[in-house]
Order: sequence, then structure tokens, then C-alpha cells
Amino acid sequence: MGGISIWQLLIILVIVVLLFGTKRLKGIGTDLGSAIKGFKKEITEDDKDADFDQKKQVEEQRSTDSVSTKTESDVKDKS
Repeated sequence: MGGISIWQLLIILVIVVLLFGTKRLKGIGTDLGSAIKGFKKEITEDDKDADFDQKKQVEEQRSTDSVSTKTESDVKDKS
């Protein structure tokens, strides 16, 4: 009750193929596949960029920390 059977899905598929044609459906599928592939590529590049930015911030923080540590030790040595 209330579910879609396999026969109803097949009838819908036949109607869609008759309306659009196989060439147009193939083109739509290709375009959709390309869009999904591009989306996944951008997501992974953004993750890589975020990781790179995070590593760069950590390195900058370490270099800042080492400079401030040296300065403090130099001040203690001078006193």
C-alpha cells in the first residue's frame, strides 16, 4: 500500500525516454556526471588548501614562538 512497484517505475522510464529521446538523456547524464566530478574535485582541492593554510599558520606560529623565546632568553642573559 502506497509504495511504487517496479512496473510503475518501468512505465515512468518508458515515458521519459519517449519524451526526451536517448541522445538527449545521454547528454544530460554526461553533463550531470561532469558536474558531480567537478564538484568532488573542488571539494578535495578546498580540503587540501585548508590543510596547507593550517600548516602554514602552525609554522608561522612556531617561528614566532621561537623568536619570542629567544628574545626572552636574551633579556635574561643580559640582566
